Amino acid sequence: MTPVISIQREPFDVAAEIAYLTAGRSDIGAVVTFSGLCRSEEDRLAALELEHYPGMAEEELGRVAAMAAERWPLKGLTVIHRHGLIKPGEDIVLVIACSSHRRAAFEAADFLMDFLKTSAPFWKKEHLVDGSSGAWVEAKEADDEAAARWIATGAVKAAD
Repeated sequence: MTPVISIQREPFDVAAEIAYLTAGRSDIGAVVTFSGLCRSEEDRLAALELEHYPGMAEEELGRVAAMAAERWPLKGLTVIHRHGLIKPGEDIVLVIACSSHRRAAFEAADFLMDFLKTSAPFWKKEHLVDGSSGAWVEAKEADDEAAARWIATGAVKAAD
């Protein structure tokens, strides 16, 4: 199983991505998706600008996807992350994990999102409704704690 990794400016079609990953596959019994959207932050955010480090970002997404593929018996895996200017309500990230059984697909998708939030080299800058530029979005302690639980449970090694 080779993960599908994409970092792109263009929007993605969740249904089309699922169809592509599962086409002709009778061995898949579970498809778990996570689609992360841009929030309006109580109507103060006009857009979120996502920047990434080309090459390094793809490599990191691939590394995390490979860790998931080693840990769970996945039949398919897609990770798409957008960059550029993204408006509230638009998709930012998509994770699709396919397996014969639901537990592996759920856990792999959860793991991927926890590590993408903490280790993928993306930076987010707010663009406010009043026309001003907001702050760069800081990392959240809760995201670090979520990723740390995989290390605590032995799902991954601390060096990973």
